[in-house]
Amino acid sequence: ALDRRGQLLCSTALLLEYEAVLMRADHVMAARLTATEMQDALRTLADISEPVEIERRLRPAARDPDDDMVVEAAVNGGAQALVTFEIRTFRTALANRPIEVMTPAEAWRKVK
Repeated sequence: ALDRRGQLLCSTALLLEYEAVLMRADHVMAARLTATEMQDALRTLADISEPVEIERRLRPAARDPDDDMVVEAAVNGGAQALVTFEIRTFRTALANRPIEVMTPAEAWRKVK
C-alpha cells in the first residue's frame, strides 16, 4: 500500500477498532514498537487509506460483529479484494458479493 500497488479502504469505525486493538500493551510489545511508534503506524494507515463512508449497513454479515465492520468497509468502498488470514470467515460473509477473499501471501503474489 505504501508503494501504491494496492489501495486500502477504511471506515472510521474500522480505524477506531484497529487503534483499540493495536494500542493494547501486548500488541505494542509483540510488534516491538513503542506506543508512539504504533500511533505513528496507525496515523500512516489512516493517511494512505481511502476513507469509506458506510451508507449501507450489512449486519449481521459475519459471526463476529467486529468482522461486520470489515465487510461493510469492503462492500461500501467497492473493494475488488479483501486480504485476510481469516479466509473462511470472510468468504462466507462475502459469498454473494464480487469481492475476492485472499491471504496476504496470495495478494503479495498478485502485486509483485
